[in-house]
Amino acid sequence: MDLPTIEFEVLRQTIRERGTVRVVLAWLTVVAWAVLLVTTASLTRQPLAMLVPLMVLGAGFEATYALHTNVERIGRYVQVAFEEHGERPRPQWETTAMGYGAAYKSGGPDALFAAVFGLALALNFVAAALRAVGPELAVLAVIHAGLVARIALARRYAARQRAKDLERFRRLRKPPETPST
Repeated sequence: MDLPTIEFEVLRQTIRERGTVRVVLAWLTVVAWAVLLVTTASLTRQPLAMLVPLMVLGAGFEATYALHTNVERIGRYVQVAFEEHGERPRPQWETTAMGYGAAYKSGGPDALFAAVFGLALALNFVAAALRAVGPELAVLAVIHAGLVARIALARRYAARQRAKDLERFRRLRKPPETPST
């Protein structure tokens, strides 16, 4: 096998593996969060202790988001390097999938699991708010709102990422212009 074929196969394998890990990680995060939430709520009446399960939820979201972002970026590289500029014909999965998504905006599955993380976040806040008063409640509200904002920003970025990454990889692939004299 030549180097481009090996690279193509390894990158497609990376996309597959990281995509699977992203799904498993998101659900493991929610399970770990739920266990921590119930345990924390059972063992302490301290409202700020509810930040421990929240940190697990936030870290799990960030890891899920990083995996999604990197899989998308690898996909755009594959699209430009192999589907648009390859030396011989390759499968057109990335180009076709991107075209399908642009043509049929069905709202399909949420690759970031934002609704799942949002629901868990709301439940975490309710569990914390039932114990908090005054300044503690305000601190908890601000911290939870920060994670809500982070999820919203990540979703907005992810919605535009494919097109931006595609444009950037295309720019990188263009040969440098030679100045005319």
